[in-house]
Amino acid sequence: MTQMIFVNLPVKDLETTKAFWSKLGYSFNPQFSDDTAACMVISDTIFAMLLTESKFKEFTKPGKELADATTSTEVLLTLSAESREKVDELADGALAAGGTAAKEPLDFGSMYGRSFSDPDGHHWEVMWMDPTAVEG
Repeated sequence: MTQMIFVNLPVKDLETTKAFWSKLGYSFNPQFSDDTAACMVISDTIFAMLLTESKFKEFTKPGKELADATTSTEVLLTLSAESREKVDELADGALAAGGTAAKEPLDFGSMYGRSFSDPDGHHWEVMWMDPTAVEG
């Protein structure tokens, strides 16, 4: 069986979050979605479980506080892109859909990236690397 990853993120307003990601072209698996959770499909093996804060807390130790992603950073989430243009397309789409720029773009010639924060403040990176640079 192919290994998969399910990144779980707490969200304040599930419908706002779903609308944001839908505008960027992502779909949701209804088998793992309900009024407290949305399973966003990133690829055949990568998913983001977007959980209401109360649902998210069901999976954590009682009494443990959730990090406020608008004021602290616990994780950086990075998506690969097939070209520099696709980096810009996704980042520009995120900004147009209500996201905010998280930091200045990175351009190292053979590697290019931009970042944004989603409506809940989670920090997302979009990176492209020149395949010929990776090969050697």
